[in-house]
Amino acid sequence: MVAKLPEEEHPKQAFGWAARDESGVLSPFDFSRRAIGEKDVCFKVLYCGMCHSDLHMVKNEWGTSTYPLVPGHEIVGVVTEVGSKVENFKVGDKVGVGTIAGSCHSCHNCTSNLENYCAEMILTYGAKYYDGTITYGGYSDIMVADEHFIIRIPDTLPLDSTAPLLCAGITVYSPLKYYGLDKPGMHVGIVGLGGLGHMAVKFAKVMGAAMGTMDGIIDTVSAMHPLAPLIGLLKTNGKLVLVGAPEKPLELAAFPLIMGRKIVGGSGTGGMKETQEMINFAAKHNITADVEVIPIEYVNIAMERMLKADVRYRFVIDIGNTIKSTY
Repeated sequence: MVAKLPEEEHPKQAFGWAARDESGVLSPFDFSRRAIGEKDVCFKVLYCGMCHSDLHMVKNEWGTSTYPLVPGHEIVGVVTEVGSKVENFKVGDKVGVGTIAGSCHSCHNCTSNLENYCAEMILTYGAKYYDGTITYGGYSDIMVADEHFIIRIPDTLPLDSTAPLLCAGITVYSPLKYYGLDKPGMHVGIVGLGGLGHMAVKFAKVMGAAMGTMDGIIDTVSAMHPLAPLIGLLKTNGKLVLVGAPEKPLELAAFPLIMGRKIVGGSGTGGMKETQEMINFAAKHNITADVEVIPIEYVNIAMERMLKADVRYRFVIDIGNTIKSTY
């Protein structure tokens, strides 16, 4: 049996930019999206944030990439079509999709609103979907997603600077809440003032936490770096929470933890309920990302700049105005 071309797999024609190999260079790419099922939502993509994960994935630095790869999991736009049994969205709604495209819905994590820890979680791009085809991300003109994995964007939030909240925002909001670092008067440090880090500062500030001798540190760095100096900044019972994902293991000595009952933990994005809670919190407190909006043609230069941390603090691609289809 001859494998179908990406543009022949599904009925809905789509256009995006994809990496073809580990060089990570992105170029125009014709493919297709599935016809909407009864619980699916289709939306026109207007903006997509560029996450450091996209850089890792296009270059296969985590060893899990499948090519061609269309990155992007900070995706916002406007609904154009809904399935017959969709209950929460209608045509014209502002919506977003983050890192998750599917989960089993029945395991303990899923029933606890922790779809992001489901063993069968399906990522928004570069993963195998239920029908056996590969998921493609938001560096593209349209998205189709199950309504369970769609986030409603309040009208008060601008779409371009809200897009990064769908990964960078929830990735720091969730550990601030889970590790009890969201209380007024807490002293919270943020390592790595990039896309994730600057959002952590904004959330922690509104939650009432301050800088100083640390009750907790959110470490957003995705490159190799020493942990010992960070652990040394923690108070007794302090918590160092890793949310960045370097491609190689970090070194961790036991003694600094033992001599102060300190904890090193981790956290990965958040479930759908918490992600909607985070977006609503952001709307209430007028929290958005600091972004540099770029055309799709600039995406390869943006990747190079992101590698050098030359962005304040998140690139967002203006998909709606700059992506041009070839079909």
